[in-house]
Amino acid sequence: MENRSFIEEFVFLGFSNHPDLQVLFFLVFLAIYTITVVGNALILTLIRTDPALHTPMYYFLSILSFLDIFYTSATVPVMLANFFRPSKTISYAGCISQLFFLITCAGTECVLLAVMAYDRFVAICSPLHYTSIMSKSVCMKLAVFSWLCGLTNSLVHTLLTSSLTICKSDQLSHFFCDVPLLLKLSCSDIYINEVVLHLASALIGLSPCLFTLVSYVRIISAILKISSSKGRAKAFSTCASHLIVVIIFYGTANFNYNRPSSGYSLDIDTLVSSLYCIVTPMLNPIIYSLRNKEVKASLMKMGKKYFSSSVRV
Repeated sequence: MENRSFIEEFVFLGFSNHPDLQVLFFLVFLAIYTITVVGNALILTLIRTDPALHTPMYYFLSILSFLDIFYTSATVPVMLANFFRPSKTISYAGCISQLFFLITCAGTECVLLAVMAYDRFVAICSPLHYTSIMSKSVCMKLAVFSWLCGLTNSLVHTLLTSSLTICKSDQLSHFFCDVPLLLKLSCSDIYINEVVLHLASALIGLSPCLFTLVSYVRIISAILKISSSKGRAKAFSTCASHLIVVIIFYGTANFNYNRPSSGYSLDIDTLVSSLYCIVTPMLNPIIYSLRNKEVKASLMKMGKKYFSSSVRV
């Protein structure tokens, strides 16, 4: 390809190795996207309408559900449309916009999961002071802090990436735009970009992960000190759902970004990224619905209310 300072559009290579399976891929990812949106929207509705769920834990969960909807909506609709296009493309402006929203949601979710771990730490280790520590104003400040971290991180990356000269190729070995991929296509000096990328990984990725890990070490330590087995089971059940979500999120994220840059086929890269970007947001509402008694009770209450109103009509 002839070198040029501006790329009008990028070509996604993800899923391109299997042209005969495009319809199957479309149906599978459409089903996953539908479950993700409906499941997270249902969680949002339950938390908003049921007073029993108006607690700090569910307040943060509602933000997590919103992030998951927004996160998948930034990538999946474009991918679904591309399954029926001869050339799977995205405009340069669309790529930069997708980059901004993806980094915003991912960064915010990293910090939010740490905030949720702190909420569970206070609930388990300082139950008598929980209401005063996790007040409404504190919860709002923690939520705003999470969003500000995600937005600031995303804005910096987006501005630095958009200033690059892309000239090596217009092909992305993926199904969405990501900073490391664009850095590989640049013929500009990317030293500052790489420094900021590593710094952000430490501040927005590693730091919340370590904070969450320390919080759960102390939580588990406190739970093991409870003399009653019933009390231990009850205490652990209050944080089990969040712990599973944390393990899945950081596990898939680590596997996605901390692998050797070579030695993996396009199919493996696409599969791993799909787990991180598409499957994980679908699992979150399922995990919280299946393992959380309050959510299940609220869901049953809504179902009975809907059924009763339908019968009367």
